[in-house]
Amino acid sequence: MNIEAKDLSKIYGEGENRVTALDRASLTISPGDFISIIGPSGSGKSTLLHLLSGLDRPTGGRLCYDGRDIYSLSDKELSAFRRQRIGFIFQQFHLLPVLTARENIVMPRLLDKKQPDEAYLQELARMLGIQDRLTHLPHELSGGQQQRVAIARALIAKPDVIFADEPTGNLDSRSGSEVMELLKTVGKDMGKALVVITHDSRIAAMAERRLSIVDGVLSEVGAG
Repeated sequence: MNIEAKDLSKIYGEGENRVTALDRASLTISPGDFISIIGPSGSGKSTLLHLLSGLDRPTGGRLCYDGRDIYSLSDKELSAFRRQRIGFIFQQFHLLPVLTARENIVMPRLLDKKQPDEAYLQELARMLGIQDRLTHLPHELSGGQQQRVAIARALIAKPDVIFADEPTGNLDSRSGSEVMELLKTVGKDMGKALVVITHDSRIAAMAERRLSIVDGVLSEVGAG
């Protein structure tokens, strides 16, 4: 799936209170891309991710997935589109504490009233090294294991693109590096586009395409 953002903008407030969080950002994302977007706190990088993934609607601009402007969809249609085509990984793991790792992973499929592909689930668990943790509750898992469960949940619906917002922010440096290597490997092996938002230059440098955002202005700074 090809994604094209054209002149995406997000403006809050009016008059003296007007704040431009994102200023006419344009970006293309192709299957298999590994893209990092780096910027300091308040630069607009999370705003950009929310717009690229359909979690928020822009003030201006267009976002097309295979030529279809997803902002033309109703809220209900857009919600279903996100569940089925987009995977999300956040700094906070957002695992439900009363559910096992397996139950957390398959939740998106159940929300769509679909049964998970058991063979695919087991393949994900093997790739992520959590085969023996599927019956554990989140509090019985380390931070790195919880993030691996969150990655499996993001992948269970076989999305076309994965958006990760500071995915290593709650992990120590060793666990963070392991998680990023896993994300990179899984994305490449499965042909998924991966877009990582980060403030960490070491994480950003792992990407094949690197972009920077400062004061809401996006620019491409290099390729690996």
